Amino acid sequence: MKKISLGSWAFAFGPYSEHPVSFVKTAKRLAEVGYDAIEICGIQEHITLDRYPTTESRQEVKKMLDDLGLERSGYACDQYAFDPTEAANKEKYLEQFAKNLQMCNDLGIRDIRVDTVADPVKYSSAAEYEAAKGRVAEVFHEAAQKAQDAGVRMHWEFEPGFIFNKPSEIVEMHGKVNHPNFDVMYDTSHAYMSAVAGSRQYGEKETLAGGIDELFSNLEGKIGAIHLIDSDGSLHNKHTSTHNPFGTGNVDFKSIAPKLLSVPNVDYWAIDMCFWPGSWELVEASLAFVKRVIQEAEAAPAAS
Repeated sequence: MKKISLGSWAFAFGPYSEHPVSFVKTAKRLAEVGYDAIEICGIQEHITLDRYPTTESRQEVKKMLDDLGLERSGYACDQYAFDPTEAANKEKYLEQFAKNLQMCNDLGIRDIRVDTVADPVKYSSAAEYEAAKGRVAEVFHEAAQKAQDAGVRMHWEFEPGFIFNKPSEIVEMHGKVNHPNFDVMYDTSHAYMSAVAGSRQYGEKETLAGGIDELFSNLEGKIGAIHLIDSDGSLHNKHTSTHNPFGTGNVDFKSIAPKLLSVPNVDYWAIDMCFWPGSWELVEASLAFVKRVIQEAEAAPAAS
């Protein structure tokens, strides 16, 4: 059975910004209710480079998680000060990324998540837009090599909040980066907003008749990490995907889950309740939902 994780950022920013739940409290809660792992937020209130600047300080976090029996499914690193679409940011981006890789090594994390940072409408002309795409691919390629050298797998999370989120662009970016240590994170909510809603895309809207299942097929062999949450097709603050609680949106988990199970070399399914108010009260219910989805997906081939 797949191991189940939860992203700690759900309780660090968004509706929890003014009163964030501490990382320690979050980790203890997840361990108590039966999660296998935690996906660590490296942004704002949790395990950031500023708050944990030394190997010694990070070893304390690692020991706490080890004592709780919580594995680490990944690290959501902070690269937001260095937009990779801008040529002037390349070296700064890579320097910061190297620091985040050291954080991963110190915490025993083998997966790191990145995104494209820039707003989808940052570039007005098609020529500027395509040039920015090339710059991101170049930065990601070099970052992927750094990650490989550090023993960390690099995953790109596409979403409507950031540039290059059309179904075809997601496939294209993977090809442009062209590095064996670079792959795509498949988030079911972001997949819905890309393939079905066609939200916040540059130029002409692009959707897929087969929805998130077709997007999955288009990304076969390119997926290296999985996030699960529902989507009702709306945007949070007109920016990125609303991460609806399971069962309150339009994602057909019965259809997509068996396909996700077929992805090789993915040990964890991480629940992502980013920006959802009341997500703290949904910790147990979300775990139960995903366990049921996995069980039904595993049983599906035998039943067919």
